[in-house]
Formats: sequence, structure tokens, C-alpha cells
Amino acid sequence: MSDNPTNSELLYPLESRPGFTESLFAALQHVLASFVGIITPTLIIGGVLGLGDEVPYLISMSLVVSGVGTLIQARKPFGVGAGMICVQGTSFAFLSSVLAAGFIAKAKGGGPEEILSLIFGVCFLGAFVEMFLSQFIHKLQRVITPLVTGIVITIIGISLIKVGMTDLAGGFNAPDFGSGINLLLGFGVLLTIIVLNRSANPWVRLSSIIAGLGVGFVAAFLLGKVSFAGISAPWMTFPLPFKYGFDFDWGAFLPIALIYLITAIESTGDLTANSMISREPVKGPIYIARIRGGVLGDGFNSALAAVFNTFPNTTFSQNNGVIQLTGVASRHVGYYIGAILVILGLFPIIGAVLQQIPKPVLGGATLVMFGTVAAAGVKILATEQLDRRKMLIMAVSFGIGLGVILAPEPLAQMPKLVQNIFGSPITSGGIAAILLTLLLPEPKDAKASESYSTHHKEA
Repeated sequence: MSDNPTNSELLYPLESRPGFTESLFAALQHVLASFVGIITPTLIIGGVLGLGDEVPYLISMSLVVSGVGTLIQARKPFGVGAGMICVQGTSFAFLSSVLAAGFIAKAKGGGPEEILSLIFGVCFLGAFVEMFLSQFIHKLQRVITPLVTGIVITIIGISLIKVGMTDLAGGFNAPDFGSGINLLLGFGVLLTIIVLNRSANPWVRLSSIIAGLGVGFVAAFLLGKVSFAGISAPWMTFPLPFKYGFDFDWGAFLPIALIYLITAIESTGDLTANSMISREPVKGPIYIARIRGGVLGDGFNSALAAVFNTFPNTTFSQNNGVIQLTGVASRHVGYYIGAILVILGLFPIIGAVLQQIPKPVLGGATLVMFGTVAAAGVKILATEQLDRRKMLIMAVSFGIGLGVILAPEPLAQMPKLVQNIFGSPITSGGIAAILLTLLLPEPKDAKASESYSTHHKEA
């Protein structure tokens, strides 16, 4: 039995096998936490590029591929995957680059099929960049330090909090944004989750998120904010490989290839947070092997996404918050999550019903989960002996990363390629942390102190 008292916070550790009911409850909470995030990029891309009737099919495929990808990450076949609950979903990081590729096809007079043919062609080939990089992750221990990953995870959490708070207030461009009813619904869900999560009863704790969303949904329905009248979706659909064909353009490929490089950094941070929350090592050969397999899984799942007509996938941060709140880290729950997402994709009518959950209700749940991700990053940083060098790296990385969120105007004057790469706070802050870690020499006394501390612990 471990001497670490924090292990008691996990109801089901990584290799445990919860019963059917417990697994289903935990899986449903992961699905509800990620459902909107999975389909939203597709809705945005479809609307901006005018894809029209193709959008429902693209949404279905995003759910199917997310389910298969989540299963791969949990099962880890042939070393592909992290072997943890790593819910895969459509990545927001690629939005600008994907839209740019779409506009290239559109400028040539292409319709929806030509646009999607080019997008999926460059996304498929770009995925091999991330898969190739994953094979060298284990040699980058000097770069992938707890300091760097702690910074990246903290920035991920902080950047997501804005999305959660915006949803809580009603969602982007909502006519009733910030209304009393929206705030009441959002904070009501948040309060419900907090109260239930502090319960001594493991069943109550296990169902805290889904119960909070359920209470919020019922309240929203009674307040007239839920309507099923506009639901229109086919009952069933099937995946067709490269349904729209395959095309390529260097101008579209290069920005997407660069984002795949950056996504590996983001995925490393998410996987590290997942390892820490799951009470798994965040240093050493087991950790490196897990990160290597997880990043390889991200790249493979993105290639799979392009084959089956959806956009690049990545590991979702918000699901780390679900693990933290429910205490369920068993990778076997990932099988249930994958199955549910595939079913939602094959039967679009089910997903259409879930789409009716109001933004304030979702925002109340995601706000606490995004905050938990940021807290996980702070927890990693707290384990470091923060000397002047590390404090400087943290200060500059947070300054640049969060500066992109708080003051995006200067970046807007830059070329589009620069905007695509550095417009993400995770990208900007992560690159700053890595460069400073490599360029700033570590004090000799710090190295000697670390060597003595390591030797003392081993002794």
C-alpha cells in the first residue's frame, strides 16, 4: 500500500476495473464535459466556409473519430496511446489554419467538396509531423521539465477559464449575454457540483457533474430556455473514408504542419496533468513512455480524423478536471467513453438532443473543471525549488502567454502565418518556456543542490 495519502482521493486508480454502473456514470460525465467542445469547431468551420448541408455529417464524424481515438488512447494498441483516460476531441488550435486552407480552395472556385478535399488532404499529411516528433519525446527530457509542463498546464487552464465564464454568461454573441437568469443557472450548476463533490458518499461524488448538469437542465427547461422544436437530424449515418477526395497545397500545408508541432507541446502538458491527477509518475522512463505513446496517439488519431472526414484531434484538457472531481482514473472507463461517443456519432439525433443543453448550464460545469486544470499546473510548479532563473522563466512565459489573451491587438498587425502560430497563449507561453529553459544557464550551485538532494533521497 502506498504511503502517499493523496492516493485516498482516487476511488478507482488507473488499472482498476469499476463495475458497469460506476463506469457508465463516470463515462457520461466525461462525454457531457467534452461534447460541445468536440462539435463546436466543426460548427464554426462549417459556418465560415459555407459548407451548408455537409455540416451534420461532419459533426457525426467528429464524434465517431473522437470515440475511436479515446479508445485507442485508453487501450494503447501496439504502443499507440498513453494508456489513460485521454478523451480525444476536435482541436481548437487548428481553427485558423483550417479556415485558411478552406479559403485557398474557395479562392480557386471550389465548392464544399473541393474545400473539404484540400483541408483533409493537408491535415492527413500534417499528422505525420506529430507522429514523427513523438518518437523523439524521450530524448527531450532537458526541455520537457516539470517547470515547463507546469507553466503550459497552468496557461491551458487559465485560457480555458475564459471560455467557461463566457458560456456561463450565455455564450459568445448571445442576445441575453450576462442576464440574471443565465448567471443564476450557471452559478446554480457550479454550487450543486461543489456541494455534491464534497460529500462523503462516493456515489454522490461520482455523479456530481452529471447531477449538476441535470439540475441545471431541468431548471433551464422550467425557465423556458430549452426547446426541442427545432431538432432536425438523420437517425443514422455511416463513416466513409475520404468521402470528399484528397487534395494538397503547400500554402495550406505549412501552417497546419507548424500547428501539429505546437500541439505536441500542448498534449505533453495535458498528459502530464492527467498522469499527476491519476497518481502516476511525472518523471522517469514510465512517464516518458506514456508521453511518447500519448503524443503518437494524438498524431495517429488526427490522421484517422482526416481519413474519416473530420478535423485534427487532440487530448482534451477539461477531462482531467473530471478525473480530479470524480476520483475515477481507471483507463477502462475510456472504453465506455469511446463507445458512447461512437454511438452519438452513428445516431446524430441523440447528439442533437444533447446540443440543447443551454450554454450557461454547461458553463457552470466547465468553469470549475477548467479551474482544476490550472490548479494542477500550479501544483506541479509548487514542487519545484524556485530560484531566480526559474522565477524569470515563469514570469516571461506567463507574461507572453497570458499577454496574447489580454492584449491580442499587437499580434493582429502581424502576418497571418505569425498570427496562426503565436495567436494561442499555450503556443506563445510554451515556446517561451522551452527557449528560456534551453538558453538560460542553470546555476552551478542549483545543480549541485539537486544532485545532493537526489542522492540523499536515494540513500
